[in-house]
Amino acid sequence: MPKHFRTIDAARKQLSAIENSAIDELLAGRIGRREFLRHGSVLGLSLPFLGGIASAVGLGAPEARAEGKPGGTVRAGIAVPGGAIDPVTYYDSGSYQLVFQTAEFLCVTKPDLTLKPVLAESWSPNADGSVWTFKLRKGVKFHNGEDFKADDVVTTFDRLADPSGTSNALSVFKGLLSKGGTRKVDDHTVEFHLDAPNGSFPYSVSIDNYNAVILPASYKSDYEKTFEGTGPFRLESYTPKVGASFVRNPDYWGEKALPDRLEFKFYGDVQPRILALQAGEVDVLDAIPLDVSQVVLGNPDITVLRVASTAHRQLHMRCDMAPFTDKRVRQALALCIDRSKLVDGLCRGMAATGNDSPFAPAFPVTDKSVAQRTQDIAKAKKLMEAAGLANGFDMTLTTLRYSDIPGYAQLFQNFAKEIGARISLNIEDQDKYYGKAVFGQSDWLDSPLGITDYAHRSVPNVFLKSPLVSDGPWNAAHFKNPTYDGLVASYLKALDLDSQRKTASDIQKLLLDETPVIFSYFPDLLVPVRKNVSGVPPIAAGLLLDRVSVV
Repeated sequence: MPKHFRTIDAARKQLSAIENSAIDELLAGRIGRREFLRHGSVLGLSLPFLGGIASAVGLGAPEARAEGKPGGTVRAGIAVPGGAIDPVTYYDSGSYQLVFQTAEFLCVTKPDLTLKPVLAESWSPNADGSVWTFKLRKGVKFHNGEDFKADDVVTTFDRLADPSGTSNALSVFKGLLSKGGTRKVDDHTVEFHLDAPNGSFPYSVSIDNYNAVILPASYKSDYEKTFEGTGPFRLESYTPKVGASFVRNPDYWGEKALPDRLEFKFYGDVQPRILALQAGEVDVLDAIPLDVSQVVLGNPDITVLRVASTAHRQLHMRCDMAPFTDKRVRQALALCIDRSKLVDGLCRGMAATGNDSPFAPAFPVTDKSVAQRTQDIAKAKKLMEAAGLANGFDMTLTTLRYSDIPGYAQLFQNFAKEIGARISLNIEDQDKYYGKAVFGQSDWLDSPLGITDYAHRSVPNVFLKSPLVSDGPWNAAHFKNPTYDGLVASYLKALDLDSQRKTASDIQKLLLDETPVIFSYFPDLLVPVRKNVSGVPPIAAGLLLDRVSVV
């Protein structure tokens, strides 16, 4: 028996049937190194172990990056936080970019979408994925000197999953994890007893769910006073609407941060942020919109990190309101769109083409053999005629003033003219568009036709559930399809890749037929940094600055 087979055979004896199925996929050539590491890390296998298996079959490790120079100050320009900063309730980039420096998650996503342990050392599911056990890191202290223990994890997730509270994470945890479902086994072990089996649950307690930072059990909703956490930086000062500064935590449990200090400056709009970067007043920005990217892409003093993302714009059509009760009308509008003009023109080539489902090309389980929907005006007109709308219809599209969305709305308006659909535009400020974010009190959820921004996720679970299942809290399309609901339930509980892929394919085909929502493109995230800056990790979740160096 060849040596590498002996290595793999010895490893197999330690693994469960589900864990071994990942090795089967690798050996059969159905997945490569990246997907093997991603799926194995979700199941709780360590990245060194997985890398050893991949190397044994000839898939060596990627080249390591050089470590940056310690010391100095990193200056970042970000959006003004949207109100008082509270990790339980915040939803805006300006807030979570700050919290990410001082508080930590059980695990974080890496650029290849694998999961890296942080406050959890390891995790594993039971046989059906209904209970996940997390082993917690020992010897960790909060900045206030308290020991990090299981009680902090239990209290954090009970708070986030409390339906009577105001947690922004309820969009993730509804139907997945209830208050009381997080249970202490001992001081360094917790079990998550889920409402339903879930094959990728660790992402829900990772940086992907930006509310899921671990706070002390004693937390009393006064975060701005302390920015309490276990992270590599501690609060130095915070001035609302102006800025914040943090200093290296000398007692950090892990590898000490490279920068001595972080300075964050707040800006009310993206243009002043870009001017500050160009002038050398800041070293790095949070992600910038595509529509202003040309300003920095041609600057010799600035590097733009392009991160393939699953962020997207959902164009919803209310399936319970005419004319969108007829799926032929919904299909016709999807067919009138020239997606190449959106990707190459609106997004300047920095996007992936969408195929009217949340399964972005970046997701490994996406079935890329499903035929791509393209512009077909003749077919769209026939569908309109069959639906009794040969003369078209009048409709208002309501959306928000954000990034490339107004440009998308105008292009869609022009595409729709070709099939007789007369679309007027109502472009609102974000606060007015989202309203109370509940049905009956939100232009987003109540408008018959609209475009909404959705941020990046490393797995499609939230995209599949919240905006598309029958009782989804973000179901702006008012789409109700029991077959779809059943497929999503099957997808979410699947632990093995083969089942996930097959169900993903069925979902993609169903959504292409029903077309409650149009997914035209998935724009890249663009993070600009000065040329003298290194070590910014190219992840879509947000800025992590502990390994950044400025020379």
